[in-house]
Amino acid sequence: MSETITAEPSEVDERPAPKTLLETWGKNERMRHVPSVEWIVWKLDVDLRRRIHVLVTSFESAAAGDSRRTGAEAEFRALCRAIERLAETARHGRGLSQTPADLGARIDATIGITLAALNSLDGVLFGRRYPFQTFERSKAEPVYGALLAIIDRVRRLNEILRDVDPRLDERILEGLVVLERPLPEKALA
Repeated sequence: MSETITAEPSEVDERPAPKTLLETWGKNERMRHVPSVEWIVWKLDVDLRRRIHVLVTSFESAAAGDSRRTGAEAEFRALCRAIERLAETARHGRGLSQTPADLGARIDATIGITLAALNSLDGVLFGRRYPFQTFERSKAEPVYGALLAIIDRVRRLNEILRDVDPRLDERILEGLVVLERPLPEKALA
């Protein structure tokens, strides 16, 4: 007689499969030093665009022969390049279309292209650390760095044009605080 060895059902290994040590992008935590895509879009579209329009208005009001105008014009060109760099970083490649030659129109067109590139990013995955096994850096840090470069260019333009237009800071801060119940016109006492 030959004996066959059969495994009893109680002897089957019922341990769970081992967990993998590999990370996935969607499960990694958000980097706390990088804001969300929605905030970056708001900052560029609402806050910085309004400031840039005020700066362009002050620049255009300066006399044509003013020496400060040449420095401001160079800063405006650097601002356009910084905005284009943000679009390239968000899109991971070149390919900006032709922009108008007029300064204000060029800035508007460049901001529009950049906003389209930013809105194409996945808001859920943006700002999450890439898995360590891919040996890649997150796209969020260079995008945020490019936004900080734009903010610095706007600050530099503000310093240059403050001498040209003494009311520049007042116009930039206009509308910052809106009272629910404004003060009465006549004196209280």
